[in-house]
Amino acid sequence: MDLYTRNTMKTMLWFFMATWGGLPMLAAGPRSATSTALGVALLAVNITQCAVGTRRIGPAYDDYLGHGVFPRRLLMAPAVLLGVGTALLAAVTVTDSRQVFPLLLIDLPVPLMILYALLVPVRRFLLHCLGYAALVVAFFAAAGVRGMELVAPLPMVVAAGALMLVTVRPGAWGLRNMWQAEEARDVQARLAVAEERLRFGRDMHDVLGRNLAVIALKSELAVQLAERGRPEAVAQMVEVQRIARESQREVREVVRGYREADLGVELDGARGVLEAAGIDCAVTGTAAGLPAGVQSALGWVVREAATNVLRHGNARRCAIRLAADGPAVTLVVENDGVPDLAPAAPGSGLAGLRERLAPMGGTLAAARTGECFLLTATVPLRSAAELGEEIPV
Repeated sequence: MDLYTRNTMKTMLWFFMATWGGLPMLAAGPRSATSTALGVALLAVNITQCAVGTRRIGPAYDDYLGHGVFPRRLLMAPAVLLGVGTALLAAVTVTDSRQVFPLLLIDLPVPLMILYALLVPVRRFLLHCLGYAALVVAFFAAAGVRGMELVAPLPMVVAAGALMLVTVRPGAWGLRNMWQAEEARDVQARLAVAEERLRFGRDMHDVLGRNLAVIALKSELAVQLAERGRPEAVAQMVEVQRIARESQREVREVVRGYREADLGVELDGARGVLEAAGIDCAVTGTAAGLPAGVQSALGWVVREAATNVLRHGNARRCAIRLAADGPAVTLVVENDGVPDLAPAAPGSGLAGLRERLAPMGGTLAAARTGECFLLTATVPLRSAAELGEEIPV
């Protein structure tokens, strides 16, 4: 969308030059040598304007979108070329009284107007368009143009300015909204990660905070009792040892609950996150009846796959298929929007998933077909049932 909008403006610039800039001069037909020379010079200035404007449109869009700063000195060359072109147009109009030449004013200010419409507020743009119209009238009057030809430039300049305002600004506004939505998707993903970190940190604080405070107090009491030669110091240290072991057990439970993944929850969560990011996600199959170890391992596959879809490429759709086919259960995650420069080597996330599946006899395969990426995880149900709770998490 960004590329389309920018290239449309560049194409429109040259289209105006070829139509409103070139056709009126061709329609004038044969004319004097002086008028012809001035017309050729005006055409050369117009082409130079388009070439300079084409190079400036990209930075102007970056400035409007907040992706960069457009140096105002870059407006100097388009402004000087517009002034030279306006003076040549006034001279051509004086040497040849045919009414077609003022039509060039619909094209002549377009290269500068496209840039200016992106860089300044609407009110300032309109005021400066009116100022340019007055300047054109002054140029024509100074060149000796009289009568209706002196008034003709006013509606031409106003029409050109209005056309640029209703084409350039709305397109840039829509492009900015698109980029803001794209940035919001990234922010949403980061907030989800931050929220999970806060939850884990809160759980760890609740588990360890009180126990560590008790351990510190009892250790201090044991030191004082030992300094006095009291036998109760041994009992206090035994209590410290018990609390430490209890804390160790509670930490294991918190970490186990954090690292174990429920497959049903992960499938629903992946669909919700992907759809919130604007990606059409279809989930088929159910996790009901699968062993806990299989659900935990495949839940991690779903979590990692959803993260990769959000972080890499520009997916529009994602399909998650879960099927228990005979002695094994298969999970397939397929998404489109894979960039051409996607890395061929698997990342550390996929390597970690293979390590989780290996004790269960499971396999993980990743393949790219065209613009689609296919991740397939297979776990034998018999091996998982035999391992049971001994599967590492």
